[in-house]
Amino acid sequence: MKKLLLLIAFLSIGFSAFAQKLEYETKSNIQYYNVTANKNDSYINERCILDIYYPKNSKGFATIVWFHGGGLTGGSKEIPEALKNKGFAVIGVNYRLSPKVKAAKCIEDAATAIAWAFNNIANYGGDSSLIFVSGHSAGAYLAMMNGLDKKWLQKEGIDANKIAGLIPFSGQCITHFEIRKENGIPEKQPTIDAFAPLFYVRADVPPLLLITGDRELEMLGRYEENAYMARMMKLVGHTQTKLYEMDGYGHGMTEPAFPLLVNEVNRIIKEHKN
Repeated sequence: MKKLLLLIAFLSIGFSAFAQKLEYETKSNIQYYNVTANKNDSYINERCILDIYYPKNSKGFATIVWFHGGGLTGGSKEIPEALKNKGFAVIGVNYRLSPKVKAAKCIEDAATAIAWAFNNIANYGGDSSLIFVSGHSAGAYLAMMNGLDKKWLQKEGIDANKIAGLIPFSGQCITHFEIRKENGIPEKQPTIDAFAPLFYVRADVPPLLLITGDRELEMLGRYEENAYMARMMKLVGHTQTKLYEMDGYGHGMTEPAFPLLVNEVNRIIKEHKN
């Protein structure tokens, strides 16, 4: 059922006054692979970098790892303005792109960046038990693949279930079209295989907030993919899956969706502290 999201701008207002008084700092172009990987692979050295925006005079804050969109073939790291000055850190991640590498390498890079957050956020004052993973479009796909298929983060020594929450914006739940293209599968031929988040529905996934644009304005069947994901997650016993459809917005629905992300992060932070 469509959800008419009135007064959405007010969802992100319920923060304590201290969040507005924090001082923030940005560290840019941090390499998230190890020294050996950067030395041996010039594309990793060039592309696998991240920026971190964080409250420098605070401790125990939450972190959002944000993956940019671009079809796994384009785009670059960003710290969305709508996520700034909210009391938590934001990590914007670059990853390698197809066709220079196989699209599976994008998932691998995302896992390495998420692991970097778990292993390093305490050095900035953050709480590693409050790391959220989000992104738009291709970035949402990377977030879901790492949150649902545990093998990617296992390679980095991280349990995907330690993610505090997954909040993908208009992500593909079936196999990503760039991966299908690599295998000669047409764009409009839906596929659910080992590269589909839907392949890994399970009851113990972290809280999952799925957000898409209007089903009549979205790219291909993006809303329906997410609706199917939400239904299957509930059927397997996952009790913290929610789906929002942004009426009147197409695939580029990030700005009206950011308050929903912020609201979800703060909801889980509150539960964590209680």
